[in-house]
Amino acid sequence: MSDKQDVLPKPSQEIRQWAMFCHLSSFLGSVFPFGSLLGPLILWQMKRETDPFIDAQGKESLNFQITMTIAMLICVGLMVVLIGYVLIVPVVICALVIPIIAAVKANKGFPYRYPFTWRLIK
Repeated sequence: MSDKQDVLPKPSQEIRQWAMFCHLSSFLGSVFPFGSLLGPLILWQMKRETDPFIDAQGKESLNFQITMTIAMLICVGLMVVLIGYVLIVPVVICALVIPIIAAVKANKGFPYRYPFTWRLIK
């Protein structure tokens, strides 16, 4: 097969686990405010120089969480005109489901690119 993922060697189990933790750390937002941003940021800063796979997945996770935070703030602002109540539902669903998919892919050693993400950190 000519797929790049088939040619590239898989990262070690430890590297894959840290990449997975970068994605799952976004759920710290359910424990304390802005934890969804701080979790990926702290893990990425701690482990980004360990391996390029962790660096890439940490950036992806952080960029997605920045995008979701901006989307949620816009939805909260739009709650004044009621449309925010409707729009926040798909945003919350995406913020819960997509990081789980990304974590599973990262744990299998496949790089994951989040959809609908504004990539501020390159």
